[in-house]
Amino acid sequence: MSTSDLELDSRLSLESKSASNGTIARAASVEDKTAPASGGLKRFVYNPTVRAAFFQLLLLCSVGFVIYTAITNALGNLEQRGISTGFDFLGQTAGFGIGMSLIPYDETHTYGATFIVGFLNTALVAGLGIALATVLGFIIGVARLSKNWLLSRVAAVYIEVFRNLPLLLQILFWYTVVLQALPSPRNSLSLVDAVFLNVRGLFLPALETYPGAGWVGLSVLVSLIGAIAIHRFKHRRQQQTGQLIPAWRLSALVMVVLPLAAFFLAGKPLGIEYPELKGFNFRGGIDVMPELFALLIALSIYTAAFIAEIVRSGIMSVSKGQTEAANALGLPSGKVLKLVVIPQAMRVIIPPLTSQYLNLVKNSSLAMAIGYPDLVSVFAGTTLNQTGQAIEIIAMTMAVYLTFSLVTSLLMNIYNRKMALVER
Repeated sequence: MSTSDLELDSRLSLESKSASNGTIARAASVEDKTAPASGGLKRFVYNPTVRAAFFQLLLLCSVGFVIYTAITNALGNLEQRGISTGFDFLGQTAGFGIGMSLIPYDETHTYGATFIVGFLNTALVAGLGIALATVLGFIIGVARLSKNWLLSRVAAVYIEVFRNLPLLLQILFWYTVVLQALPSPRNSLSLVDAVFLNVRGLFLPALETYPGAGWVGLSVLVSLIGAIAIHRFKHRRQQQTGQLIPAWRLSALVMVVLPLAAFFLAGKPLGIEYPELKGFNFRGGIDVMPELFALLIALSIYTAAFIAEIVRSGIMSVSKGQTEAANALGLPSGKVLKLVVIPQAMRVIIPPLTSQYLNLVKNSSLAMAIGYPDLVSVFAGTTLNQTGQAIEIIAMTMAVYLTFSLVTSLLMNIYNRKMALVER
């Protein structure tokens, strides 16, 4: 082979190598450009947070579709049967009376007014029932741990009897057995000729207001704020210096002196209306119908039995060393319970106590068994029968009880956070 042929072969070899290297370089550059994009997409798709959000959104859309389909089908079925929907019925005249109302009401008012009346009557039973059950439950719970054998056994019998009897049976017992056995209005049981109890209910004196009563009410509000401020000041002073001030005495003085001063300066704008027997029944004062009385007693006694056990368990959860240390400091037994044991036990008591409050609110719907005009009886009962708006009425009733429960839970959770142990 000649020299020129060798030179030609070497040039061709070099050109082919350079072309090959160029192709590889271009392919590498293309891979470098596409690799980050594909890798970023994979990282996005396989990101746990993104995938969790996607599946939650998919579930939410599925649930929304099911609800939308159910509502659409229900509305279509109602329209085919000629049943109207909506809340226009709330503006129609009710045409029926209600035995007890906290606001002015008669047959000429609307169905919306019956909803408000039932709502207020339910709120009244729930509020009074929670207050009475709490007081009675704490007393029975403390008595259950008393060193007095007889007192402890009586509390134990109370708890075992009332918490193991059905609530509906207790309501019927108090209404049909106890209250129906009371005397007639003319032979009423009386207390200092001001409070009367008979088969038609409990009659109490009522407060009458005259022009200028607003100033007295304002003074009561101001005195209440002042009492709270005194207790806050007492707490801060005790934390800073360890000194105690008679906060209860000062608070009582403010709560009495300021309203009395406003009462006399405003010209005595308050009076008392006593119930009087006129005809076959008492007139005037506050009339507590027997249905409310029986329902309130049954709810309070039944719920108090459970609260008593909660209080007992909360007190027993406090270490005995706390009580022994307080006794070693010379504190009397009453102050040991009030200042040492109960504040620590509340952290255990509050969560299950909230559940009992919620149960009491929901159990108040049993009032329709004895004819008390609560929300279920008045609105989900009579109003539903007259209007036929089942979906709207039941939905509104359920929303009210749900609101009651949520508000009660919110307030108890706030109190629970306040009582929680804070580490320093």
